Amino acid sequence: MTARLTPQHVEKFNAEGFLLPGVDVFKPGKFEALKTYFDELLDEWSTTGRSRSPEHMDVPHFWHPRLFDWLLDDEVLDLVEPILGPDIALFSSHFICKPPAIGKRVPWHEDSAYWKGRLDPMRVVTVWLAVDPSTPENGCMRVIPGTHLNGFSDYDPVANPKEQVFGSEIRQGQYDESKAVDCVLKAGQASLHDGRIIHGSAANKGTMRRCGYTMRYISAATKHMPFPNSQFEIYLARGRDRAGNTYGDPTGPNAGWIAKHQDGQPAGH
Repeated sequence: MTARLTPQHVEKFNAEGFLLPGVDVFKPGKFEALKTYFDELLDEWSTTGRSRSPEHMDVPHFWHPRLFDWLLDDEVLDLVEPILGPDIALFSSHFICKPPAIGKRVPWHEDSAYWKGRLDPMRVVTVWLAVDPSTPENGCMRVIPGTHLNGFSDYDPVANPKEQVFGSEIRQGQYDESKAVDCVLKAGQASLHDGRIIHGSAANKGTMRRCGYTMRYISAATKHMPFPNSQFEIYLARGRDRAGNTYGDPTGPNAGWIAKHQDGQPAGH
């Protein structure tokens, strides 16, 4: 490992639940290759008659194992090892792409609410890679520091659900939006956040697309308990298994998942 975070970075992440390291995740050529590949996947998504908007490009690596070239790359693993330790598993990934002018709002939520009962302990580090520049004008992610100590707030249905990425939001009074921090990123940079932190983002009303690739990692000492017959797979990224988990094969697509979801990626998180 070549640690890319200092002890002070790790202390800040543990205290606040997020971090803006201010570094490029990949070397320029490797990042540009990912951006080009994403554009190809977006073209495919847009031309196959899917009814969902591109905010919902969940677990694309199950269909497209080429993404493991980036998901399992040492440069990204060296960012999360100082937090998770030397034994690391890839939990999930998700392209969330907000088209200009019509990109949807992401309600205030905790990622952990979608994964309750599947991980023990609930400790996920998400590397939110900016495929495009991410700014307040195009709906950058916003986090509320220090809200990662619970992870299971109460939720109510949202108003105008067709204008939102999710149909529910943390109940009013259980978060303080005035404390939110904008995660402003240049293309190629990333934020890191704990899977339990409260976060969301505004709609993209600007003229520039906003796409992020969320690469999610857990310690290989975390027990993964997939829902029965879900066909959801995790992958050993570095080190050794410490929890008796079963891991997928990154050299090919997830055939079980694809057979179960023949109409493409389901909406997920």
